[in-house]
Amino acid sequence: MADLSEQLQQQVLAARADRRPLSIVGGDTKAFMGRSTHVECERLVLSGHSGILTYHPVELVLTARAGTPLTELEAALAEQNQMLSFEPPRLGPAATIGGTLACNQSGPGRPWWGSVRDQVLGIRMINGLGEHLRFGGQVMKNVAGYDVSRLQAGAMGTLGVITEVSLKVLPKPAASRTLKLAVGPEEAIEIMNRRALESRPLTAACWYQGNLYLRLSGAHSAVEATLLRWNGEVDEAGDRFWQQLRDQQLALFDDDQPLWRFSVNPCAPLADLDGEWLLDWGGAQRWYRGDADQARMEAIAAAAGGQVSRYRGGDRQQEVMHALSPAMQQLQQRLKRAFDPDHLFNPGRVYSWM
Repeated sequence: MADLSEQLQQQVLAARADRRPLSIVGGDTKAFMGRSTHVECERLVLSGHSGILTYHPVELVLTARAGTPLTELEAALAEQNQMLSFEPPRLGPAATIGGTLACNQSGPGRPWWGSVRDQVLGIRMINGLGEHLRFGGQVMKNVAGYDVSRLQAGAMGTLGVITEVSLKVLPKPAASRTLKLAVGPEEAIEIMNRRALESRPLTAACWYQGNLYLRLSGAHSAVEATLLRWNGEVDEAGDRFWQQLRDQQLALFDDDQPLWRFSVNPCAPLADLDGEWLLDWGGAQRWYRGDADQARMEAIAAAAGGQVSRYRGGDRQQEVMHALSPAMQQLQQRLKRAFDPDHLFNPGRVYSWM
């Protein structure tokens, strides 16, 4: 547990003076995400900037330095029977809360329990001028600067160096069971959307390799009553499945072919593509493994009411994120100039023009 804020700030100021770009690194478990630019950068490492600063179980609020490992946060919360409700993927034992926010990583319960972006209350960050700024607060009603905190979700460090994160946490559900049903993908989409409309304790819905998995979490009585009403067999290995899905340890994530992530309308029909699919978030997040053209994939995603990114593999010197409209591109460039006018932080990591 150490506060390296001043050291990090001085490194940013020195890099700005020398016009040296910086590569922001936490636990280095997400290095595969985004573009590979081959721009020579100095590493700015936050893994030593760690520790829980405040934790108020009664108020359901926790504040930690950005380099704090997820495992440390989850251990502290478990002692109070609480959890990070956005189920952050642990892509390795060194995965940090700062990197999780920067890469906007949320697990299977995201549509029901919210994303990391929904749960962040405030942050501290160092901007491209070397200023150590605070945005947001530690309670939900404090909205001053709240949008700036949320802007960091998915920015991959291009807007600044996150040094501190305040989060809302939740109690763990009293009971959790998983139903498993053998169906095809199109039927799974229909069932997931129908079940999501019912007043039942559904907290995750995923189809993979011919099986639909539905997680029920909440009061014992509500979970048991739903098990009696819904089709499917109780999967005693359900907790293991959700953990592997959350941490991207299923076979789909371990392959040499490009892996695409679609974020689309959950009711949209499945695209006619040769390759392996995984449908998560009730059909709203769809993973596809296979070689494909970026433009074609973007057209498929747009037709389904969403976007696509090349999550892993493929040519990562090309654009890997869904192309933005001219208006949105201009807005992103304005944000970049406001937070990082000299383009010090992770240049080109998200888009080549950032």
